[in-house]
Amino acid sequence: MTTTVYIPRDSSALSLGAERVASALQAEAAQRNIAINVVRNGSRGMYWLEPLIEVATPDGRIAYGPVNVGDVAGLFEAGFLQGHPHPLCQGPTDAIPYLKKQERLTFARVGITDPVSLDDYLAHEGYRGLRRALDLAPAAIVDEVTQSGLRGRGGAAFPTGIKWRTVLNTPAEQKYIVCNADEGDSGTFSDRMIMEGDPFVLIEGMTIAGLAVGATQGYIYLRVEYPHAHRALNEAIQAAYQAGYLGRDILGSGKAFDLEVRVGAGAYVCGEETSLLESLEGKRGLVRFKPPLPAIKGLFGQPTIINNVISLASIPIILDKGGDYYRDFGMGRSRGTLPIQLAGNLKHPGLVEKAFGVTLREILYDYGGGSATGRPIRAVQVGGPLGAYLPESQFDTPLDYEAFAALWAVLGHGGVVAFDDSVDMSKMARYGMEFCAVESCGKCTPCRIGSTRGVEVIDKVTHGVERDKNLKLLRDLCDTMLNGSLCALGGMTPYPVLSALNHFPEDFGASATEKAA
Repeated sequence: MTTTVYIPRDSSALSLGAERVASALQAEAAQRNIAINVVRNGSRGMYWLEPLIEVATPDGRIAYGPVNVGDVAGLFEAGFLQGHPHPLCQGPTDAIPYLKKQERLTFARVGITDPVSLDDYLAHEGYRGLRRALDLAPAAIVDEVTQSGLRGRGGAAFPTGIKWRTVLNTPAEQKYIVCNADEGDSGTFSDRMIMEGDPFVLIEGMTIAGLAVGATQGYIYLRVEYPHAHRALNEAIQAAYQAGYLGRDILGSGKAFDLEVRVGAGAYVCGEETSLLESLEGKRGLVRFKPPLPAIKGLFGQPTIINNVISLASIPIILDKGGDYYRDFGMGRSRGTLPIQLAGNLKHPGLVEKAFGVTLREILYDYGGGSATGRPIRAVQVGGPLGAYLPESQFDTPLDYEAFAALWAVLGHGGVVAFDDSVDMSKMARYGMEFCAVESCGKCTPCRIGSTRGVEVIDKVTHGVERDKNLKLLRDLCDTMLNGSLCALGGMTPYPVLSALNHFPEDFGASATEKAA
């Protein structure tokens, strides 16, 4: 009897030794004349347990982790292929509290299937959304997406249905679907996990988008630092073509959609949609003036849908189960689920997919397990390097776009980076300005010059040089960047700077009197 053993091919798991563990498992099994079938799945998102091995048993999958090469012989001795106890045994995978308490819609297959097996994808409800979309008129597909309440998961949170309807209603001989897979924010990895762990869901979502607006060509703009995602995407795209899910005649419908991957060159600013389009056209990645909007005049001057990976990967379940089903998750105007990425000083870093409304405190402690150092969590940056720093007094804020906006913060791409009480927030503010200075495309003065001057002013403040005068100058500078920058890079850099200054003034040399005020 052959036992199936799952070991992730996810790049984070590989960095922790998953490849070596897979080789050791196969070698040990061969030495013991035991037949095993090793399936390289995606990660379940519990990175403190990687490499995580799962064994298929009659009672479901049993998890063991984190497994090192030196643990392999002992696992065999303990009878792990039968799901027997071992110090590394985590019990049934689905019963692990971290996973059990999630609402996995977009990530329903990640960690369960072989990412590049089309048969696996189809066996787990794959391509049902596309089949339904083929029977609908384009406007009806857009209506379903609009009804779902889906908003862009890349950070701007713009209603996806409105963007799609604009492209649908703009006449053109050629339209495009562009996936922004240039995931460059610190502490974010959900896009990578989808592309490595379930690439077909992204392909299906982009194909549905093409049917919805009459676009016949799609591009995935992938960050160069994701070679494993690049290979998985290309392998899945080839399989989709061979099976008729892409090409000139999708499943015999007479409708066409072609798709290819284009790799960026490592510029953070190309995560901004117009800069991305410039790069995709073979030009330097400079931000475009708007209007016109990309939905009207985008790639090569044609109407273009630009959505990020999670937005497009959420489309198949919406078309499969209906917009109302998806809308029933969440709160307020934030509907559906958000893949939340936990990073920084946390005991249990990883990915959590939850409906909007869960509080930041629940995420940090119920899932993240508190700080890895055991010290109090002092600050959390949500939304990438341009996100605000939230103090402990704001940890009960629900994850909701409007709730965060009310705090002058952003939910962004769902990245959460935690810092314990040893952090110096003046250094974090300086890093925000320095990051902007390094990554600026240079097209607008507030971003190009403002960020460089910002670093200098923060240095003066922290060194006590004309502190009051320079604090006022820093706030004036942030106001100029916020209101005068051409795109969000310069426009949002004030968020981490001012939030650090407002919530942690003592790190900038504030006196006891000033802190009390």
